Amino acid sequence: MSEATGRTVRIDTHLHTTASYDGETLPEELLGRAEAVGLDGVVVTDHDTVDGAHVVADLAAESSVTAVVGCEVSTADGHLLAIGVEDAPPAGDPLAETAERVRKAGGVAVVPHPFQRSRHGANATTIDDVDGVEVYNAHTLVNFRNEQAERYARRHGYPAFGGSDAHRPSGIGLAATEVQLEPGAACTPEAVVAAMRAGRTAAVGRRTSTWQYVRKLVANARSKTPSLR
Repeated sequence: MSEATGRTVRIDTHLHTTASYDGETLPEELLGRAEAVGLDGVVVTDHDTVDGAHVVADLAAESSVTAVVGCEVSTADGHLLAIGVEDAPPAGDPLAETAERVRKAGGVAVVPHPFQRSRHGANATTIDDVDGVEVYNAHTLVNFRNEQAERYARRHGYPAFGGSDAHRPSGIGLAATEVQLEPGAACTPEAVVAAMRAGRTAAVGRRTSTWQYVRKLVANARSKTPSLR
C-alpha cells in the first residue's frame, strides 16, 4: 500500500486475559503469542474490567506489539467492546447509553458477536449509533452468525471489525481487524483508535477448531469468579 493512503496494520480487537473469569492467558503470554503470529497490535477486552488490559499495556513498552486498553462491557442489551478507554464503563446500562459513554471517554464502541444470544450478543433492535460491528468472530463452529453480522453491518453502514475472542494463547490472532492508519502515522494506541473511529477497518480471519470451541464451553461451565493470576 502506498504511503499516500497510510499503512495498514493487523489488530486483534477482542482478547481476554486471566482478568476475565473465563480467561486462561497471562498478560505476558498474550504479547508473546501476538508477536509470534505476526500481529501489529492487540486490544485487551476482559469482561467488565480493564485491569488485565493495563498490565498488558505496561508490558507492551518492551514489545513490538501495540497494546490498546479496552474491555467487554455487559450492557443490559448484550455485550459491547469498549476500545481505547482507561476505565471500564459500568455494567448493566442500555447498550446505546454505554456506547455514548465510551465515545465521550475517547473510545470506540463495537458490538461483538451480535445476534448470538447464548453469548450475550445484542440483537438488531438494540444496536444503535455504535462505531462498528464485529462481523468476524473466530470463536464459532459455523459461520452463519458472522455472515448475518456482515450483512447487517453493510446494510446499516457500520465499519467491520474482526476479533479472535481468544481466551487462551492458541486462539490469539485467528481473526483480526485490518486498520488503515493516517499517512506517516506510527502504530500507536492513539493512531489505531483514531483510525477505528474514522471507520478505516476490515475484518479478516478464520474460525477456531472444534476442540477449542468445546474446551471453552467446558471452562465456562466450571468458572465462577474472576482473577488476575
